[in-house]
Amino acid sequence: MSIDLGERLRFVRGRHKLSQRELAKRAGVTNSTISLIESGQMNPSVGALKRILDGIPMGLAEFFAIEPDRPRKAFYRADELTEIGKSPISYRQVGDNLFGRALQILKERYEPGSDTGRVPLVHDGEEGGVVISGRLEVIVDDERRILDPGDAYYFESRRPHRFRCVGAKACEVVSACTPPSF
Repeated sequence: MSIDLGERLRFVRGRHKLSQRELAKRAGVTNSTISLIESGQMNPSVGALKRILDGIPMGLAEFFAIEPDRPRKAFYRADELTEIGKSPISYRQVGDNLFGRALQILKERYEPGSDTGRVPLVHDGEEGGVVISGRLEVIVDDERRILDPGDAYYFESRRPHRFRCVGAKACEVVSACTPPSF
């Protein structure tokens, strides 16, 4: 039986309502380390995995014993979306358990001036989204666009990318990425 460490780490991190950035900070590793593990591009040593799990906190035995139920729920009310990021950016995920799922859907809210950080995000897969309200600056590689309500983006997530709310009004986006990587 093969265990997908990245999928399992993503599940455990989500269950504890930690962003990749928060877990990395707690574990004393870089955000890109967590991203690379979760996307399957990096297999951590046992020592590195233990240090990351200490940031949750969780032991190795508990981590490998988890066998989550497959989600069966098909419909979600607005108040049932799971908050997976606590900062000036809200990430409300459809479903609380993405273990074994191929798609992640988010309702994102960026407060005025908030952004995803100076270091561009890079991970496996594809992502796309539609701006619902406000204005969102999206940078992919060296391309920069300001998106208005109704505008959309879609790109391979291996391309370095950043997001920032521009203007005095909060920005809302509905996005999806595959595989789940946030």
